[in-house]
Amino acid sequence: MGFLSDTTHFHIFTWVVGIIVFLVAAVMANGTKGKKITHMIARLFYVLILISGVALFIKGMDYGRGAEYGIKFLLGLVTIGMMEMVLVRSTKGKPVTMFWILFFVFFFVTMFFGFKLPMGFEFF
Repeated sequence: MGFLSDTTHFHIFTWVVGIIVFLVAAVMANGTKGKKITHMIARLFYVLILISGVALFIKGMDYGRGAEYGIKFLLGLVTIGMMEMVLVRSTKGKPVTMFWILFFVFFFVTMFFGFKLPMGFEFF
């Protein structure tokens, strides 16, 4: 399982694909078979994101910044929760505007925090 924690590449790949699949599922028409299949694929990527994130969290303990990696992990978990809430509530025909806003807020905070940590990339 070293490929999960040696670099952040697998984790970044999973969340990029997960976000794309989530957005595709979100714009599909309700009640279609394609939306159900796409939603299930998104759930698979949620699991892959969590597995690779846990592996990076464990490796992050080596940097002595466990609390920051813990906060990043919780932010990522909430982001995935908002993605799922958007898909489930839209399928049921309930309003999702607040969950879209919360998704974007948590997504950008999680990305900023993740890139700021030692295993992230230096953009600034």
